[in-house]
Amino acid sequence: AMKNASDNAADLSQELTVDYNKSRQAAITRELAEITAGTEALA
Repeated sequence: AMKNASDNAADLSQELTVDYNKSRQAAITRELAEITAGTEALA
């Protein structure tokens, strides 16, 4: 039973890490797009 609980916790932790990284990557991509658009507007 403890092994199942431990495995489930590890799986959940992995899923949360993936979700966090995806949202972080989306935010970075959005910022880069804004910077690129700003640079093009100045050119």
